[in-house]
Amino acid sequence: MIELIPWAVFILFIIAALWLDLAILHTKDTEIPIHLALKMAGFWIALALMFGVGVYYVRGAESALMYFTGFLIEKSLSLDNLFVFILIFNYFRIPGMYQPKVLFLGILGAIVMRLTFILAGIALIKEFYWMIYVFGVFLIYTGGKLAMTGEIKVHPEKSLVYRLFRQIMPVHAGFRGSDFFVKLDGRWAATPMFVAVLMIETSDVIFAVDSIPAIMAITLDPFIIYTSNIFAILGLRSLFFALAGLMRMFHYLNYGLSLILVALGIKMTLSGFFHIPVLLSLGFIAATLLTCVLLSLRFPKVEQQETESE
Repeated sequence: MIELIPWAVFILFIIAALWLDLAILHTKDTEIPIHLALKMAGFWIALALMFGVGVYYVRGAESALMYFTGFLIEKSLSLDNLFVFILIFNYFRIPGMYQPKVLFLGILGAIVMRLTFILAGIALIKEFYWMIYVFGVFLIYTGGKLAMTGEIKVHPEKSLVYRLFRQIMPVHAGFRGSDFFVKLDGRWAATPMFVAVLMIETSDVIFAVDSIPAIMAITLDPFIIYTSNIFAILGLRSLFFALAGLMRMFHYLNYGLSLILVALGIKMTLSGFFHIPVLLSLGFIAATLLTCVLLSLRFPKVEQQETESE
């Protein structure tokens, strides 16, 4: 019974936060100005840090350290979602005033789906411990693939989910306000709004396959994994409107993320032989991200330099 109390408190908190976001802050379809997005992003990060302090007092220093490490991993990996959001919105030509609604529903779906992924992954490892080595090898492969490409590419028109959906239901090219479906000639059709939500949910499933095994390299505690995951994605919508344009400056970031994934994969594959302290993992991740940001600022892309000189 005692173990259920933290889960109940966290779930009630998430419900209250989502209600605040939807019912109070965004009652109308409107674009989110950068200054408000920055404040909201800071608010969500502050809540995540406060929650980590709460974990420290309730569960102790070790759990708090795992939470903060997991949060940093998930937050850094979720930055790639920003580029995917941009590509999806551009492809389906979603107006700026409707983007907050699409992202809200996308994140709401991610909250539910990630719990399923986490519980399934932990159950697999506990039942078949050798699966931890499979996850480790998968992280190494994913990190290596990201290092070779250096960027995230998304082609909605090539997505299997998108193509199957078009066979099930027609897609209307136009918008009817922020409606997800319209009735044309007596038949229902989806608008680009709904298809954009569908593609965002699909992309989150793909990212969850990478990010959840990454944090499992730190801990198998479902509460720590889920809370750090959710806090990382809760502020993602605000971060999108605050930093979407600036994120392209940090072109070395994906290489840093690939190094982190490979390192976590190695950590998982070696977990049965010796223990790597969580504090060491946290320091390595923070140092890698900071180095990538500084390198991106010190050595900007050539096209950025050309644009500035014109």
